[in-house]
Amino acid sequence: MACNQELPAALELKIDAEHPGINISPNLYGIFFEDINHAADGGLYAELIRNRSFEEATIPKYWSLSLTGTAEGTITLDSDNPLNSAQSKALRVDVTTADPAGSVSIANEGYWGIRVTAGSQYYLSFFAKASSEFTGKITVSLQSADGQAVYGQTAVSGIGTDWQKYTTTIVANGTDSNARFVLALNTVGSVWFDVVSLFPPTFNNRPNGLRQDLATMVKEMKPRFVRFPGGCFVEGDVMANAFRWKNTIGKIEARPGHQNLWGYRTTDGMGYHEFLQFCEDLGAEPLYVVNIGIAHKDNISLDELDSWIQDVLDAIEYANGDATTPYGAKRAANGHAAPFHLKYIEIGNENNQYDSQDNRSNLYGERYIRFYKAIKEKYPEIYTIGNVEAWGTDTPSWQYSYPVEIVDEHYYRSTQWFINNAHKYDNYDRKGPRIYVGEYAVTTNLDCGKGNLNAALGEAVFMTGMERNSDIVRMASYAPLFVNANDRTWNPDAIVFNSSRVYGTPSYYVQKMFSNNIGNIFLPTTLTGFNRIAPAANKIIGKIGIGTYNTAVKYDSVVVTNQSDDRILLSDDFPANVTNWSVKSGTWSLSYNETDTASTPGMIVAGSSDWSNYTLTLNAQKISGKEGMMIYFGYIDGNNFYDLNLGGWNNTLHAIQKNNNGNTAILTSTAGTITIGQTYQIKVVVSGANIKAYLDDELLFDVTDSSPLKPAQHDPLYYVTSKDTATGDIIIKAVNPNEEAKKTMINVVGKVRILSGTASVLTSDRVTDENSLACPTKVVPVDSQIAGVGGATRFNYTFSRNSVTVLRLKTQVHDVSTN
Repeated sequence: MACNQELPAALELKIDAEHPGINISPNLYGIFFEDINHAADGGLYAELIRNRSFEEATIPKYWSLSLTGTAEGTITLDSDNPLNSAQSKALRVDVTTADPAGSVSIANEGYWGIRVTAGSQYYLSFFAKASSEFTGKITVSLQSADGQAVYGQTAVSGIGTDWQKYTTTIVANGTDSNARFVLALNTVGSVWFDVVSLFPPTFNNRPNGLRQDLATMVKEMKPRFVRFPGGCFVEGDVMANAFRWKNTIGKIEARPGHQNLWGYRTTDGMGYHEFLQFCEDLGAEPLYVVNIGIAHKDNISLDELDSWIQDVLDAIEYANGDATTPYGAKRAANGHAAPFHLKYIEIGNENNQYDSQDNRSNLYGERYIRFYKAIKEKYPEIYTIGNVEAWGTDTPSWQYSYPVEIVDEHYYRSTQWFINNAHKYDNYDRKGPRIYVGEYAVTTNLDCGKGNLNAALGEAVFMTGMERNSDIVRMASYAPLFVNANDRTWNPDAIVFNSSRVYGTPSYYVQKMFSNNIGNIFLPTTLTGFNRIAPAANKIIGKIGIGTYNTAVKYDSVVVTNQSDDRILLSDDFPANVTNWSVKSGTWSLSYNETDTASTPGMIVAGSSDWSNYTLTLNAQKISGKEGMMIYFGYIDGNNFYDLNLGGWNNTLHAIQKNNNGNTAILTSTAGTITIGQTYQIKVVVSGANIKAYLDDELLFDVTDSSPLKPAQHDPLYYVTSKDTATGDIIIKAVNPNEEAKKTMINVVGKVRILSGTASVLTSDRVTDENSLACPTKVVPVDSQIAGVGGATRFNYTFSRNSVTVLRLKTQVHDVSTN
């Protein structure tokens, strides 16, 4: 990165500060929260006890029995003595033999370990009752996983024969990220437990609140709205497991919880009220997504919709009604007398697919209009959001005559797709509905890893287009927001955590950079000084690579030779240095042995994106697994490449495949197998659009691709400029997804001059770089002052390769005509 007013620059970014454009949507950048990947339970919801109500399974899952000394006892789930109608089971502990020096204990491991921090106070509550012969006390403690260290404990006595709530606190004297919680009994008798709850200090000190570090990560994004509670979480796999907001408010012991579509039971501890409270604490608008009688596997008929419609009207009253209304009174009773000011309701989630085989497409229009009319009749001030196709098309549209204010578009695509669609909204019909891009992210495995810079670059390019067109794109939210590292159901995600640590992916930092640096007026900006060069015709171009699928393979002696002059472009026998290679997926070790036999493909690539007319030779030995070897050539990106697949299809076939925008086609194939332990000599000759492949000097294939893959055409920069009229700051967001830095003249035209400037730059050595729990700040923005800009109206700036940059220029009015 550099700034110098004297050096020439090939590119010029001209900003028209004199003639501002559209007003930028004040709610453009928000977040989408869904309890997927244990984002709520075991995540943002701060509850530390897993299966606190003993409702999971027919055994006390995540609880274990421990006997010390000569004490003896058992634990069972009891359905005959429930706490209340919301709780169907309790845990019964029977102490049959007591030992003054020992105990019968039950331990809970939490969500992959309980985080204990020295000096912190933990708030415990539980319901219990005892048989008449039990006269002892219950000792509660936080311990190390092996029970050898006790980080804090206290005792509760006077357990009666009727259900009663008990509360206490534990102050920790040690720190452990993998602790456990223990309830210990020391006298003969039976004790029943239910709703055992343990909370650390919470975000904003809210009761039944949120984990501080995770909530702070969200707050630092400065989201303008929060879409909740889903997502598919709203629908459920069946209607019996749909989200019902009335079951998620009030005391936690009155919440039955339900089976989450994403594979685990949710307590609903982070319920409707907690979502609204979180929005208020963030200063964000709530956006509530409602179920319209459709689940993934079943639905209710149109004749049964009335109660579901009434549920939505009641939800609005709970959020917005004064304390004299029935549900406003419930809100006040739950600790929030003032209304929450809910403004946005989304009618359904991904329910408009026009697919007779998909239950979620079941009569969406008819359902939508019933909800729309009911909401508008009683609450005309509420903005409603309709569903359009969420998959199967890149051009979703509203296909009904029914009125609609905003439509929700979802895009999970490749990096290149997002770059190609930087100008998607430039020509949208301004007379149509406004757009909410409710879910979007780079999700193709070879593009995103577990959340890398490459994914963030594509998303950032797309975001410049959304902001530039925020007269039509009113709202946008990346998805998903959270993932517990122990339950990566969906990949990638913005924020990754375990019981004690958290980090943001590069995509998180892009969201934060854009949301923290948004003006209120768009400034027209043009980039000049470049020409788009058409890709070479009828020629295979790109890098080379090696990989596997479901197999472990050892590769060696990789050589790439230029056919025109026999110049060696690459020679690698992997002695120690592997910097020539970029790992796209899989687990690799010297001497480039793909050791992972999982079904996820392993791939590493090397070379230059402009290679053509070359010969690739290498040796390969299959070590284990069901398939064979994958040799890549003409590699453009993770969705566009050719491969020689040897021993594919369960080791029955050899083939040359073409992968075009993620779609795979076989160009040619023949029967064949690969033998474990045998070393094969492989050669691929790429001449123009012709491919010859040899196995042990025997010609396997000779095929010509009549329409070779073409390299993507990237602009030098993708950008959007805005002005914060409150401060006078001019804000330039620029994305350089290219391998070369771009020296650019920044030229501010108008009656302003620059006082000073700052730069925030997100980049890394490789686009595949990621953050991790072990290295959480490998790819983060770096802030700096821009030197030499004071008093200027133009300056040179070099945008780093593969970077997202925010330039913030402090300005003052300056009439050049008076100079």
